[in-house]
Amino acid sequence: MTGHAPSPRRIADTFAAESLGAPWHPWQIGTGALDLGEGTLRCRLDAASERQYSDAQITDYAPRERRFAWRAPVRLTVTAWASHRVRDLRGTAGFGFWNEPFVPVGMRLPRLPRAAWFFFGAPPHDMALAQGVPGWGWKAATLDAARWSFLALAPLAPVGFALMRLPALYRRLWPVGQRAIGVSEAVLPADLADRHTYTLEWLPDSVRFAVDGQRVHTAPTSPGGPMGFIAWMDNQYAVVTPQGRFRFGLVATDAPQWLALDQITIESL
Repeated sequence: MTGHAPSPRRIADTFAAESLGAPWHPWQIGTGALDLGEGTLRCRLDAASERQYSDAQITDYAPRERRFAWRAPVRLTVTAWASHRVRDLRGTAGFGFWNEPFVPVGMRLPRLPRAAWFFFGAPPHDMALAQGVPGWGWKAATLDAARWSFLALAPLAPVGFALMRLPALYRRLWPVGQRAIGVSEAVLPADLADRHTYTLEWLPDSVRFAVDGQRVHTAPTSPGGPMGFIAWMDNQYAVVTPQGRFRFGLVATDAPQWLALDQITIESL
């Protein structure tokens, strides 16, 4: 079952309780674990193998149902930090809104992805979909592959991949493809290891991102809805480029690492 759940007006949690309650749905697999204590939730990965998927996450929807509660306009505020500097983390991590297109594996068919979130990916992760922005790192990002403009261009994808391998054509033509899939990204000035407050305003015609009250990016388009909230850390990577490079896999982590959250507020505007 998928679709749009009745939308709450506001969710606020400072993780002061002894256990996770509504509306959170925990997910722990492999070496992933959720640690709750002293007003902080940690999405933790212990040492993980590249042969096993490991993930620790919370969502505000049941993964098997994918009934998402949120549509624009909505504001998300998260206070978060990580165990390591960006250069030392492995896998992916982040928080924000998406439509869970692929995981948990094996439960149902995939769907075209939509997202508006703060996203981290460590090399070999390389989703180089925003021209002039690295495909890895700690970023504010939007994506909407379910837009009609992307669907209209999809039959031309094999020719497009070939053309994008020519640097001059990539510089000239890829902005059309980037707009078609609603991609807008910016590298964040804040290191994920430091405690910061992140704000995302998902509006009908744009998405605004701020760190500690300072605007860091405005996406000129808005993903469609509905979408659900997720916060996670895992040992995945993905390679998706305009030149037609596609690869997905897992990375090993040699030591524990975590993403900590001590405040999440989601409110309809």
